[in-house]
Amino acid sequence: MSPRTLSPELKAALKQLRLGQLIDTLPERMALADKQGTPFEELLLMVLTDEIERRKSTAASRRAEQADLQPDMQLERWDKAASVRFDKRVLQELCSLRFVEEARNVVILGPVGVGKTFLATALGHLACKGGFQVRFTRADALLRKLRQSRMDNSRDALMAELCAVDLLILDDFALEPMSREESRDIYQLFVERTARASTVVTSNRDTAEWLAAFDDTLLAQSAIDRFQNAAYDLVIEGESYRSRLKPTVERAGPPPQAPIVKPPHPRRKRPPVA
Repeated sequence: MSPRTLSPELKAALKQLRLGQLIDTLPERMALADKQGTPFEELLLMVLTDEIERRKSTAASRRAEQADLQPDMQLERWDKAASVRFDKRVLQELCSLRFVEEARNVVILGPVGVGKTFLATALGHLACKGGFQVRFTRADALLRKLRQSRMDNSRDALMAELCAVDLLILDDFALEPMSREESRDIYQLFVERTARASTVVTSNRDTAEWLAAFDDTLLAQSAIDRFQNAAYDLVIEGESYRSRLKPTVERAGPPPQAPIVKPPHPRRKRPPVA
């Protein structure tokens, strides 16, 4: 089955309508339609559906890049043979993205290396594919950025941006004690996003230990109570997942061989001149 050839006029018209990407797939679709006797209306629907899906995929990739999501941390790449345990019913519910639609939060808890960041990022990718705006950041990086924003008077704009995004993923929260200003920042972020937008928080510490990270106990109790009572809990236990991502000789391929250097040929001595 040889593909059809598009005329220059048709190519120009597709480009003018911003459908230039169809030029690569349309000839094959037309040839297949000829072979199967597909009606024109079905062919047109098939071609336009291809373009819709391509645009959705492109938009999702763009949103994931803008969100700073690691491209390899997607759910289909999760190693199901990993020695970790969690409630798969909770993960299945989160993958439906109903928690984003309902502005619910998620707390992903567990020891170091069990895959908390991986699963949080995977949920971010799903949300990007679902058309939601996502932002991923480590907690220490966010606090540092908020601290810097006070110096150039951009804090209010940054906080408004953080509160408006559909899904905010805050990684490695409560690892270190926060200053008074940082505690106020987190309090404002939790309070203003609760019931308005979704937040995913990963942490090595249980939520009961988050209180100690705040400078103000009253602010901590108010912020954590609001956040926790609107959140799904996904607790992961088991061995470190990172060991499965560790490079090995087999994965990296054989080491390069050193070039073989041949010794120079010995120079022949000339016979003495008589």
